[in-house]
Amino acid sequence: MTVYAPKSHNTGVAVVVFPGGGYQVLAMDLEGTEICDWLTSRGVTCVLLKYRVPNSGPTLINGHRDYPKVQTALQDAQRTLGLVRQHAARWHVDPHRIGVIGFSAGGHLAAAVSTHFAQRTYRPVDAADKLSCRPDFAIAVYPGHLWAHEDESHATRNPVDLSLRPDIRVRADTPPTFLLQAENDDVDGVQQSLAYYVALQKAGVPAEMHLYAKGGHAFGLRAINLPIGRWPQLAEQWLHTIGMLGPQRDR
Repeated sequence: MTVYAPKSHNTGVAVVVFPGGGYQVLAMDLEGTEICDWLTSRGVTCVLLKYRVPNSGPTLINGHRDYPKVQTALQDAQRTLGLVRQHAARWHVDPHRIGVIGFSAGGHLAAAVSTHFAQRTYRPVDAADKLSCRPDFAIAVYPGHLWAHEDESHATRNPVDLSLRPDIRVRADTPPTFLLQAENDDVDGVQQSLAYYVALQKAGVPAEMHLYAKGGHAFGLRAINLPIGRWPQLAEQWLHTIGMLGPQRDR
């Protein structure tokens, strides 16, 4: 964990950042430090998580999807949320305004920790593991590994069956979620976000989804010449609407 303090006034909000990389590597700049630079400029404390890889979550190995018996990335995410709450006073963070943001595989991790918080998936270590590991909100940008049919043949799979992977079980107390994806994403198609959005809606969880025609995959904050490049402003506005950030004058 690397903690980045706000560069402007402190809003009390904290975000744990999950970079992508297919659970094989971590895009620590594109989907890590650059994201922290943006959020800290808005008064948000960032905790950049270097979760364990490789093969720490659902990933492709020799062309086949592998689900490890122990998803160590999820363990790391749960542990981190507990630690942030444990250190909330020291880091000037409101323990009730701690969220997550994830990209690609990190988007799956954001959904995983949003739906696996009733108990730890590892043996408790210390007092931090007695604190809640439920995020208060989640942002998933071009998430992967959520749609149940992603690994099936394009010729035979049913693109309108938006079932979720069985490891993601949305509940009524899943945190409010913001989803973003490009329709020309040829790594993780829009069905990933659509499947999660449908499940959130069925469970009555507040959710907001934005789909754009262009952007591809793994654009982070760098799609400045495309409409999808304005997504950070949408995410900030959403944080205001769900009560995480204060009035607009705080920006």
